Amino acid sequence: MDSNQLATMIDHTILRPDVVSEDIKIKCQEALEYKFASVCVGPSFVKLASRQLADSEVKVCTVVGFPLGESTSETKAFETRNAVKNGAQEIDMVINIGALKSEAWDVVRDDMRVVVREAKDKAIVKVIIETCYLTEEEIKKACQVIKDVGADFVKTSTGFGTAGAKVEDLELIKGVVGDELEIKAAGGIRTKAEAVKMIEAGATRVGTSSGVEIVSN
Repeated sequence: MDSNQLATMIDHTILRPDVVSEDIKIKCQEALEYKFASVCVGPSFVKLASRQLADSEVKVCTVVGFPLGESTSETKAFETRNAVKNGAQEIDMVINIGALKSEAWDVVRDDMRVVVREAKDKAIVKVIIETCYLTEEEIKKACQVIKDVGADFVKTSTGFGTAGAKVEDLELIKGVVGDELEIKAAGGIRTKAEAVKMIEAGATRVGTSSGVEIVSN
């Protein structure tokens, strides 16, 4: 795969707890230079990233309910509204993993639905299902619910779980969502070869903090 084409599929990510403003500015400059799809930053940096990327094709992405997914639906709704107000164009929300594992599917569905509602016509929504904690059947059911609520992407991982994206999980997700939803692979992707494998397995976005290294390889 051509590196320029690959760059347009990368969410250039910086979600470390020790991030400072200068780090965000550098990531945004790199995204502009390499023409990445987006820069994914923590909520408190959305305004800064939005200013840095103004009038460009690079989107501002942020996270909601991150990284555990345990915040209430009301909190996730507020986070989404606030993020959109501050300039976010893409929302990566974490599913309520505990509710899913408890088979409380109404809770899982409503949790996603409020974020989709708050983002509607303002930002796309990627739902992080954190595959490392789920069985194959749970992954399949989660993907079906994501389709039902009208989100835009299934995302594999936060990068903070016990494992990141795996080819077999992407293939499983693709088998459920087909072309109805896009798929974002994230977590542990550090080389061009790894990124290409994820895309070949069905990913249309790759979340990574190693974007420059990947496209420069």
